[in-house]
Amino acid sequence: MRSVVLIRHAKAEPVAASDHERALTERGRLDAAALGRRLTALQVVPGLVYVSSARRTEQTWDELVRAAGWTAPAHADRGLYGADEEAVLELLRVTDDEVATVAVVGHNPTMGMLAHALDDGRGPASAELAGGFPTATAAVLDLDGSWTDLGPASSRLRLFEVGRA
Repeated sequence: MRSVVLIRHAKAEPVAASDHERALTERGRLDAAALGRRLTALQVVPGLVYVSSARRTEQTWDELVRAAGWTAPAHADRGLYGADEEAVLELLRVTDDEVATVAVVGHNPTMGMLAHALDDGRGPASAELAGGFPTATAAVLDLDGSWTDLGPASSRLRLFEVGRA
């Protein structure tokens, strides 16, 4: 069994020198930390993490990992900043099968649309996904197979967690 954790960055300031440079608000920092604590309590522990190079996603990861106590290597990926669902899917498909859980910290609409695409609709949290994919949210999907098998309706949405301080 493999799991993918799709995480949307926490609340960010509305304006900065560029969209890429938008930082988290204080509420965003608190919500990201709350999400990290919640995921740890639910025994979600990634073995590998891909993080968009945008400032708000990197800060979300920093707060998450500090609160969760995770030690997984994180790879900043500039391509995730503007990636669509297919690009993220391709990144996940080349993951080594020795890695049981991969997290991706990215942006909407990509994170939400990818969660919808991967979900087979029969998981315990599938109905929650229909309400949207707010900031500081994680969707945990389980895959019974290799990372190369990841595709439309190939996974079951086990958890849908919104971090709120």
